[in-house]
Amino acid sequence: MSHAPKCQYKSPENEQCSELDMGGGYCFWHDQKYDKSGLALTEKLERYAQRGGLLKGLQLKRADLTGLNLVNHNGPHFDLSYSNFYRANMQNAHLYNTSIRNASLMKADLRDANLHCAKLEGTNLLGVKLVGARIDNMKLGHTLLQEDLARKAEKQKDSEKALDYFEQSEEIYRDLRNAAENQGLLEVSGKFNHKVLIMRRHQYPKWSRHRFASKFFDVLCGYGERPVNVIFFSMMLILLCAFGYFMFGVNFNGETIQFSATQNTKTNLMALVNSLYFSVVTFTTLGYGDITPLGYSRLIAAFEAFCGSFSLALFVVVFVKKMTR
Repeated sequence: MSHAPKCQYKSPENEQCSELDMGGGYCFWHDQKYDKSGLALTEKLERYAQRGGLLKGLQLKRADLTGLNLVNHNGPHFDLSYSNFYRANMQNAHLYNTSIRNASLMKADLRDANLHCAKLEGTNLLGVKLVGARIDNMKLGHTLLQEDLARKAEKQKDSEKALDYFEQSEEIYRDLRNAAENQGLLEVSGKFNHKVLIMRRHQYPKWSRHRFASKFFDVLCGYGERPVNVIFFSMMLILLCAFGYFMFGVNFNGETIQFSATQNTKTNLMALVNSLYFSVVTFTTLGYGDITPLGYSRLIAAFEAFCGSFSLALFVVVFVKKMTR
């Protein structure tokens, strides 16, 4: 007695599909040559999932999956990893806690879908429609698929390919930012906005002033999204300037305070403490006048006072921006 041939699809985790071969070596769900454009497969796919069919590696380009419900309340979440949903209609789909890793949702219609807690690491999200979609706690991983590809292309000195992938990454992060804003997820929106500007920075020529300026503002304040960066910058500036005063000297009551190899450790330590005090006073532009700079310390003091007034104002602006969200 002959047995009907089985689908040849095997997942990267070595899971074998048990469906019948349709003649091309694969079953209906895993055959990428079978045109599923416009086919209403919502109920059929739900039944397939409920009876334990292998959901990894599905080939459902342009399929109609409107209202698809793959929320498993009585067991482990459904795993749609490695699947292809290119241009699929998935409006109002319920995909809570579903795994769709290393898959393609490119240009898929996910308007009003529930992607709460969905796991999308390594998935292509270019052109996906997310208007009204619930994306809170969605897992994207540290970087997008296109972002990883862009950085690999950079290492391989393929600037044209890297530029293309960085542009795609910026588009995806912008769509995610807009979707988060529309849902009132302003903290999440801020994180995506930060990534948008990072992707834009990488599109500038490597040693251009635009890229340098963009990197500086990222380090300084995270493009307005990270007030803690301003605090770290201020502390580093205070410490560096204090070391400068310690080396070049400041005046206190007619006595020069600075490092000297002929002084004992206690005297040098006190000189460092006084230099740190003077640096804090200068940075905050308090100007008590008890300690005054000498020689090159004057240039350091002028620079620090300017940066200090700028940093304090910047911190207030960034902090207020974050708190009023």
